[in-house]
Amino acid sequence: MRAAVIGLLAMLALAPAAALGAQPRASFNDVEDEVMCDTCNVPLNIAESDRADQERVAIRRLIARGLTKAQILAELERTYGPAILAKPQDSGFSLAVWWVPVAVVVGLVALLAALLPRWRRRGRESGDDDPGRPRAPALSTAEARRLDEDLARYDV
Repeated sequence: MRAAVIGLLAMLALAPAAALGAQPRASFNDVEDEVMCDTCNVPLNIAESDRADQERVAIRRLIARGLTKAQILAELERTYGPAILAKPQDSGFSLAVWWVPVAVVVGLVALLAALLPRWRRRGRESGDDDPGRPRAPALSTAEARRLDEDLARYDV
């Protein structure tokens, strides 16, 4: 009896190690959205061609062989080349595809942060409390005198 309990405890102790060693099974939908159709040059999950259907069959075969997602993507890249992956490479021009948009957004935010205080300061210095209201042109001396006379007639 004691040997059976020790054997059962040993199996329970080894079970988590076996579970950690198991590779997660790849799903077709998870792989399909990271692969491009090699003739249409669109992601495979939206491609509607005979060639895209052939690629889908090949991916399903790789999944049936028990390959993980990383192994399937590596096999597709080995077979069709790096252009089959929907994710750009981590070097050269493909790296610029990732970083140029980020740099443009950061640059625009920095420009806005630099110019916004100047615009607000310019509005305060001009004494314009209501920026939406149009400004009246400056009056000449003759126009100012005439305006004062007209206003004096209405104050009576």
